[in-house]
Amino acid sequence: MQQYTYLLINFFTVIVCFLFSFHHKIKFNRHFGAFLGGSVIVAVVFIIWDAWFTKRGVWWFNDDYLIGMRILGLPIEEILFFICIPFSCLFTYFCLDKFFRLDWKPVPEKIFVILSIAAALGIALYFNGRIYTFVTFLTTAISLFVLYFVLKVRWIGKASLIYLLLMPGFLAVNGILTGTGLESPIVNYTPGTFMGIRLLTIPLEDTAYGYELILWNIYLFKKFSKNEQSTKDGKDQYILVQERPEAG
Repeated sequence: MQQYTYLLINFFTVIVCFLFSFHHKIKFNRHFGAFLGGSVIVAVVFIIWDAWFTKRGVWWFNDDYLIGMRILGLPIEEILFFICIPFSCLFTYFCLDKFFRLDWKPVPEKIFVILSIAAALGIALYFNGRIYTFVTFLTTAISLFVLYFVLKVRWIGKASLIYLLLMPGFLAVNGILTGTGLESPIVNYTPGTFMGIRLLTIPLEDTAYGYELILWNIYLFKKFSKNEQSTKDGKDQYILVQERPEAG
């Protein structure tokens, strides 16, 4: 059973959220198409990033916890990670956004985004010789700038709060992947490629990596959802026109 460890982590991360997606008060299943459309695009980018880091030796995977299938040098479990984790996070975001008012006022959100960009850039520049730290915090700063100032999204504050609420789950999943409760880590990091600061067994960079992953999933999920709704509205209007009796 040990070789199924990573696979089971993915399964248990997603299964409860998947089942509750069909709840009559949530109906997240109606948005599966929008989720897949967005998450696959984001997953491709992060898988390429992941494969590049793996090839450079930034991190490596313990075969004792894997079934053995690989794509682009990555375990199949790692590929599934980029679908399962975003699904659970987006489901949580969708539910909290549906039932609670978590929107931020414009000024606090703008201040938060600017400070976050400055902090991420500062960390990236200070640790420019550590590739995982530098790339992760630099791209996080770029992502925040593009989302807020170029794409004009106004949900970053809300998404950041929900990401904070997801931290217990993040610590549980990433904790196991990085060795918490196991004889050895599933994902191993090469010293000198990251700051060396850990939350339990989790490199601090993982929090920024996950944050960036979720922000882009939310953005594309919203974009694909709007497209789905526009298509549906267009079809409904077409049907109404066709069914409208002719005058005279």
